Amino acid sequence: MMRFVFFFIVLYVLTAYPKLIASWDESPIRFYNPPTPSPAPSPEPNPDDESSLSCADDLHGVGSLDTTCKLVADLNLTGDHYISGKGNLDVLPGVRLVCNVPGCSLTVNISGNFSLAENSTVIAGSFRLAAENADFAVGSAVDTTGLGGEPPSGASGTPEGVDGAGGGYGGRGACCLSDTTAKLPGDVWGGDVYGWSYLEKPEVYGSRGGSTSNEVDYGGGGGGMVGMEVLGRVGLNGSVLADGDSGGVKGGGGSGGSIFVMAHKMEGNGRISASGGDGYAGGGGGRVSVHIYSRQSQPKIFIHGGSSFGCQENAGASGTLYDVVSESLTIDNENKTTFTDTLLLEFPYHRLFTNLYIQNMAKVAVPLRWSRVQVQGSISLSNGGELNFGLARYASSEFELFAEEVLMSNSVIKVFGALRMTVKVFLMLKSRMFIDGGGVTMLGTSMLDISNLLVLKESSVIQSNGNLGVHGQGLLHLRGAGDTIEAQRLILSLFYSIKVGAGAVLRGPLQNTSTGGLTPKLYCQREDCPVELLHPPEDCNVNASLPFTLQICRVEDITVEGLIKGSVIHFHLARTVVVRSSGTITGDGMGCKGGVGTGRFLRSGIGSGGGHGGKGGSGCYNHTCIEGGDSYGNADLPCELGSGSGDEESSDSVAGGGIIVIGSLEHPLSSLSLEGTITTDGESPRKTLKTISNTSLGPGGGSGGTVLLFLRSLDIAKPAILSSIGGNGSLKGGGGGSGGRIHFHWSDIPTGDVYHHIANVKGRVYVRGGLGASEDNVGEAGTLTGKACPEGLYGLYCEECPVGTYKNVTGSDKALCSLCPARDLPHRAVYITVRGGVAEAPCPYQCVSDRYHMPHCYTTLEELIYTFGGPWLFGILLVVLLLLLALVFSVARMKFISGEEVHGATTTHHGSQIDHSFPFLESLNEVMETSRVEESQGHMHRIYFLGPNTFSEPWHLSHTPPDEIKEIVYEAAFNGFVDEINAIAAYQWWEGAIYIMLSVLVYPLAWSWQQSRRRLKFQKLRDFVRSEYDHSCLRSCRSRALYEGLKVAATPDLMLAHLDFFLGGDEKRNDLPPPVHERFPMPLVFGGDGSYMAYYSLQSDDILTSLLSQLVPPTTWYRFVAGLNAQLRLVQQGKLRSTFRSVMRWIETHGNPALKRNGVRVDLARFQTSPSSSCQYGILVQTIVDEVASPRDVNETEQQHPWGVQIDNSSLHFTQSPTSSINHFRHRDGGEIIDIGSLQFLKEEKDVLSLLSFLIHNTKPVGHQDLVGLVISVLLLGDLTLMLLTLLQLYSISVLDVFLALFILPLSILFPFPAGVSALFSHGPRRSAGRTRVYALWNITSLVNVVVAFVCGYIHYHGSSAGKKIPYLQPWNISMDENEWWIFPGALFLCKVLQSQLVNWHVANLEIQDYSLYSDDSELFWQS
Repeated sequence: MMRFVFFFIVLYVLTAYPKLIASWDESPIRFYNPPTPSPAPSPEPNPDDESSLSCADDLHGVGSLDTTCKLVADLNLTGDHYISGKGNLDVLPGVRLVCNVPGCSLTVNISGNFSLAENSTVIAGSFRLAAENADFAVGSAVDTTGLGGEPPSGASGTPEGVDGAGGGYGGRGACCLSDTTAKLPGDVWGGDVYGWSYLEKPEVYGSRGGSTSNEVDYGGGGGGMVGMEVLGRVGLNGSVLADGDSGGVKGGGGSGGSIFVMAHKMEGNGRISASGGDGYAGGGGGRVSVHIYSRQSQPKIFIHGGSSFGCQENAGASGTLYDVVSESLTIDNENKTTFTDTLLLEFPYHRLFTNLYIQNMAKVAVPLRWSRVQVQGSISLSNGGELNFGLARYASSEFELFAEEVLMSNSVIKVFGALRMTVKVFLMLKSRMFIDGGGVTMLGTSMLDISNLLVLKESSVIQSNGNLGVHGQGLLHLRGAGDTIEAQRLILSLFYSIKVGAGAVLRGPLQNTSTGGLTPKLYCQREDCPVELLHPPEDCNVNASLPFTLQICRVEDITVEGLIKGSVIHFHLARTVVVRSSGTITGDGMGCKGGVGTGRFLRSGIGSGGGHGGKGGSGCYNHTCIEGGDSYGNADLPCELGSGSGDEESSDSVAGGGIIVIGSLEHPLSSLSLEGTITTDGESPRKTLKTISNTSLGPGGGSGGTVLLFLRSLDIAKPAILSSIGGNGSLKGGGGGSGGRIHFHWSDIPTGDVYHHIANVKGRVYVRGGLGASEDNVGEAGTLTGKACPEGLYGLYCEECPVGTYKNVTGSDKALCSLCPARDLPHRAVYITVRGGVAEAPCPYQCVSDRYHMPHCYTTLEELIYTFGGPWLFGILLVVLLLLLALVFSVARMKFISGEEVHGATTTHHGSQIDHSFPFLESLNEVMETSRVEESQGHMHRIYFLGPNTFSEPWHLSHTPPDEIKEIVYEAAFNGFVDEINAIAAYQWWEGAIYIMLSVLVYPLAWSWQQSRRRLKFQKLRDFVRSEYDHSCLRSCRSRALYEGLKVAATPDLMLAHLDFFLGGDEKRNDLPPPVHERFPMPLVFGGDGSYMAYYSLQSDDILTSLLSQLVPPTTWYRFVAGLNAQLRLVQQGKLRSTFRSVMRWIETHGNPALKRNGVRVDLARFQTSPSSSCQYGILVQTIVDEVASPRDVNETEQQHPWGVQIDNSSLHFTQSPTSSINHFRHRDGGEIIDIGSLQFLKEEKDVLSLLSFLIHNTKPVGHQDLVGLVISVLLLGDLTLMLLTLLQLYSISVLDVFLALFILPLSILFPFPAGVSALFSHGPRRSAGRTRVYALWNITSLVNVVVAFVCGYIHYHGSSAGKKIPYLQPWNISMDENEWWIFPGALFLCKVLQSQLVNWHVANLEIQDYSLYSDDSELFWQS
């Protein structure tokens, strides 16, 4: 007994700090490669023993023990024997050495090798071996089972009584309880443990089991003792046994014995066993110690307790396995369930264990008071292993556990008392740790110090019914569902990060526990706030005097995906808290059942709701009501628990909400991110109560608690909930609890330029009261407050004051944000949000668009306008400037063209005076091909080219020669000549493609391109006919030799060309050329196409004039052509039916009356070779003599009309020789005189300019040439100015609008000005008129750009809400407001329309200088 007490004292005194490691290693044994141990000295013979046995005489062997002794026969021994020698000892196969006497000792001490061959056996109570090497073959055995001698004196391994308990040694023997009402299975045991001091080298016997009878000892014997000390190798393929013997069903099993194996190397897969024996109650396991430096393979080692037949669930306790090299202790019960402990007594102080393994249902206890369990490495509990500290009925001790790691897998640690655990790594998998403080306040605090890592996984639990502090410096991770840390008061501190996984729980206090000395006392009756809530201590120690029930202190990052629940929850000295969507921090129903604002009850049992942030709802029954609980606390800094329904003694009363404090005044939380819920709601009644008189009771709901947040930033996601809601009252009339209090105490609110939003709240925040049976029973809402905001900020979350307001005082009310003075805001400006809010007036603003410039929000154009005094003054200055520039422009123009003679006349070849300044009087010989008068005498015939010389229908000739030239040409050669001409006149495809693209993009350039290609084609035709062609188609040798028989010419517009044939002079025929009267009727085709750029005109060259001069005087003919061209000039393409009427009328009233005096008449005619070819117009010249001379023919071939005659193309009989006329028309493939009847059938062909003929067309001259030029100059300069102002206005909108206005159509808006200047400064009317027409094209084309500019302005100003109208607008102070955006593009459009009309007059003044050409009086016309 004294020795047992001594063990307790030593175990308490011997302590040391552990050195921990950071990995989970469940390998049973760990080696550290210590130096090779020196072998123990050979066993000394007992002085009482006899001398050593001889090989031959005593052992009946062969050989000598000094060389080799081979045992060849069985040997039965009856006592202790000592075998020694310097040689080898071999036990041959099948040989048995037997000493079947308990405690019988067999000692072998040899210098050589020992071998136990196959199926050989050594049986004794004790076997000791000292040899160089040892080999135990397969099937061999050293068996000391049940042959143990007497245990050491003072040991209590053999049980007393007749309970049939098992013997104890390394582990306690089991004891089967027959009466479980008074005691629990864990409270009783059989034989006790002993031999703890022999753990490293066990040398004692096991104990015998108890019996169930006083008369007969049925108990099984204890295991023997085996000790082997081998210098070299041990080959273990057999068995080494020291098991306890079985006690059967009437006796307890014996405990296992002792086995010690020491060698340098061990090989083999044998068996080492010191297990307890089976019996009515199983015996405890023995003790095994191995001192092996190198293991090539791992033998199976068993130390489990024996099975219990009387109580199968309670086997004997496991023994111990100690590895001397790794200094590891293993306790393994081989998966045998037990309630019996293996005791850990006094831990060594001079040399600590490295590892402690408790596995396979082993149950280990540290029974000594104030004990310490300390190892250098890890403590591993696995597969049902259990480690208990203290005694369940005497939980009054403190225990210490020191290790590098504590690794638990499906295991349990129980502490009865208090625990101080210091480890680096604590990993739990499907495991439990229970700390039972026993209700002792003094010892009710346990501390778990895990410096690196604490992980709970798969429903692992740490639970304490007292105070629990968990400290660390690394990570605390509760992985998932069921993982729980809970205590009556729980403190988690010093971790770098805490993560509560989905389904995991942190709880303090415990749920559904009875009150006791360790239950936290809530401050329910205090109206003032505990100072520790606002100014908590910074040491983070567990202190029962503090109001917290769950505190997380000095943790950097906290992530909550599971549940954190407590009465008073506090997060202190944390950096960030993140509550995921599955996470909850709650104090629901964890407040007071009574409290300052407790509810009240009617005599009927109906109660009112608890009050807190507001007044509780009234409780009503049969029109009798009682007031709810009173409101209490400070809304600006709340820290009160919610109040309950009252009647605290009743188990059915409800409690108010708890309190959650995050941060503190000195140490606010950096960031709170809420995606889940934070709630401190009041509790609602669970059911209706029944009193003894069967009257229904209905308590009210508890009030909401408090959520106090000391924060720097807050983020509440959309699905998140932050609430402190009152509980609902009972349906019998109970009142609802009032809402609680939520307060945001912002810390270091940034202001000014460093401001950022401190809160992003999208979720729901509730402080409403609980519901009652009716609206009269609803509890009042609680309070939702925030810290007073600095200047410029307002509201609960200190947001910036609304745009257009400022705040220069401290406070949170929105009414403190005053409106900014409207007089300081420009009309195109809007107030802007300033970072940190506006703290003083005037309020900052910005222009509504980037196109406006601060500070007055003017556009670039308006800045220019207001630079010159405003719109009125700017407009006046602009008009004056334009007039001055126009005058300078006109003077410069007049001086530039002063040397040009405007009215000049030249003498024609016939002596007539003709004004060559008139383009319509130009003849073809002035274009590119001149003719002498003498050439008309040899002129045979003129062939007009077919087609208008366009890219789609170029010039071409028919291959069939006219009858008029068949006698002077070779038809085959003529066809070849036509092929060459047509090939030259044809255009390439790319020329037409370019024309089409330019027509779409820039029509004036398309016209210029077409004219340049026409000019090039005509030049090629002229060069070909003049010099390249050999005239081989002509019959005349002289013509072929001199290249003089063919001449090609064209009109100035290059749309009509003809080919003249001349005689060579060597034909020697008097009938050639034919006289002029044989050439009638003579068709003369108009040049041009009736468009603005190429109006119809009749070209009269010298050859034609010479021919007609035989009938008509040249002056008459020229005057007729001039008048006709003046009328044709007014003909418009697309309006031929109306405009040709005036031409026909003029011919009948002015032309034909004068020509009839010379026997000639002209008619307007249409010529078309085929229905698919283009139609050409001209006149038909015929003699009146033919009409009078052949009345019969006229009746047959003519139909008289008021203004003309219809010609039958198949029979033209107007001359004495009609063949010429018929062939001529057939050459043109048909011709038709146009009269009133056929006029309406003319085909109207329109082009782009035809659609704009109301703007751009040929008109009659108006005179006042200089004035028109001056006005055009003014408009041209105005056009330039308005164009620049319009572009500047568009630039104020966007660069894209400028780009669109410039390039739709490309740059057309820029070219009118240079084109107009070029036209005005051109020499001569003819050139000036041509360039003026090009200027007119550019001007009309630029209208598209103006329309684009207008559309851009309209889209911008009417498509946005930027425009504002100025109130009280004064007429003398016009502002360029958005409502007047159309002025510049509209003025530019109007300017271009005016220019187009003035240009029409200017062109007419240039081209028509003889105004009598348009005289209605024919006599005045012919007299001019």
